[in-house]
Amino acid sequence: MDATSPVARFYDRLAADYHLIYGDWESALARQGAALDAVIRSALGPSPATVLDCACGIGTQALGLALRGHRVTGTDLSPVAAERAAREAARRGLTVPTRAADMRELPFDDGSFDVVVCADNALPHLLTAADVRTALSEMRRVLRAGGLLLVSTRPYDEIRRSHPVSTAPQLHGSGSERTVTFQLWEWHEDGERYDLEHFQLHPEGSGWTTKARRTTYWALTRAQLTDLATESGLESPTWLAPEDSAFFQPLLTARAPRP
Repeated sequence: MDATSPVARFYDRLAADYHLIYGDWESALARQGAALDAVIRSALGPSPATVLDCACGIGTQALGLALRGHRVTGTDLSPVAAERAAREAARRGLTVPTRAADMRELPFDDGSFDVVVCADNALPHLLTAADVRTALSEMRRVLRAGGLLLVSTRPYDEIRRSHPVSTAPQLHGSGSERTVTFQLWEWHEDGERYDLEHFQLHPEGSGWTTKARRTTYWALTRAQLTDLATESGLESPTWLAPEDSAFFQPLLTARAPRP
């Protein structure tokens, strides 16, 4: 997977409008940053950490953590999204270097970071166990000994039981500035993977314009992802529910082994 892959193109096309997914992106940025910051400091102590957000997108988690004092670097498969994250950081007076990179081949030396974050359902874009193991092994490699990995996904245990075919519409803005976002899901025969169509509607004159983007996910259960993390050499995998972490998705924590 590279910058010309379907996943990269999906996020290249979405990058300019990604903040419109949220009712209030600034509030979400602050809220998610606060939740992840609390998990990091609880695990590693009160000092600011060196953090790699290896699926930074336009910066939702990276900026939130930088605002909390952490030294954050961002990478993303989409060069357009990574560039926007850097602009958003500069606009806030933050230093968050970003670059385009595949999470299966991270361009950093071994042991470069205290924390690696892979949030907001990014890892399930990888559709095979081999690719997920490769990505998790890379995250482990760039962590210092005893470093912390944070991965969040949709609540796929519950989703796999019900196999929903759509999401509820989300509204951003008001009046002529409204944007309505929703998704349609088509499940594969294996019951684990699904094709997602992402729609955004914007008012135009007396009607609406529609933007549609398509991608595919693997709905990894907690047990599946826990096993893949262990197979990748990570230790002490533990799941935090949203009610425990204050993060909006289930959060897998794991540690890089100590020598």
